[in-house]
Amino acid sequence: MSPTVSQLSNGARISKPYPLSRASLAFKGAPHRKGIVYKVVYMSPRKPNSAKRRIAKVRLVYNEKRIFAKVPGLGDHYLQPHSLVFVRGHGPKDSPGINFHLVRGLCDFSKVESFGRRNRRSKFGVKKLL
Repeated sequence: MSPTVSQLSNGARISKPYPLSRASLAFKGAPHRKGIVYKVVYMSPRKPNSAKRRIAKVRLVYNEKRIFAKVPGLGDHYLQPHSLVFVRGHGPKDSPGINFHLVRGLCDFSKVESFGRRNRRSKFGVKKLL
């Protein structure tokens, strides 16, 4: 069925713009951005999980936006204020408000040391074992 004249005049049949995600608003279409850490904190996830999630507060170099990002991987990370990091989208599901991940092995963020990591190596900066 086609819309009536009164429906068209009210503007009810005009398609609305698709809402942008928080990542695309901060990144403006880029897959990654550089940022500077200004605080490293711990956060507990929502039910039913329980742990301490390592979270970094990051100021993006590109547009000065301040975001929260998950610090991935096992072991020590040696992040401190004024560390330069690489940020990508997609935060952890169980931590509300965390919409980003840090990329390991780039800038000042060290790769995952030892632990014999073989799976998902490239996310944690570990070279391929032959």
